[in-house]
Amino acid sequence: MKNEERFMREAIRLSEESVKNGGGPFGAVIVKDGKIIAAASNKVTQNNDPTAHAEVSAIREAAKKLNTFNLSGCEIYTSCEPCPMCFGAVYWARLDKLYFANTKQDAKAIGFDDSFIYEEINLPYERRKIPNIQILRNEALKAFKDWEENEDKTEY
Repeated sequence: MKNEERFMREAIRLSEESVKNGGGPFGAVIVKDGKIIAAASNKVTQNNDPTAHAEVSAIREAAKKLNTFNLSGCEIYTSCEPCPMCFGAVYWARLDKLYFANTKQDAKAIGFDDSFIYEEINLPYERRKIPNIQILRNEALKAFKDWEENEDKTEY
């Protein structure tokens, strides 16, 4: 567990540095073959970007560096259990393993409560806090049909 602890300590260091720089208390590193290939901290407020979470930023950096959207063979270390967006990104990136330090309950205790998102996902469209209104489905299905019939597509 020595290497794992070293990588997690770097994610934690990034989270502490982020707080000092006016950001949220989150850091993440992505490791491939025992080396850190990407590192990021939360930059939501600095970049005015609600998706600039540490995990998403690290995934973007690793994908760019490796020139691939498939991060199989990599692991992510995060200073906190990922939010729903980041959790989804970890799976979409096909990372092999997720290590985390703080829990989502720890995050909730300091004001980062994502439980409402988990609840919203399970609600019918009409009961969600942000109106979810489906329109033009039949027109939109054409792109899905085109994708399905495309023999040269890159599946992901």
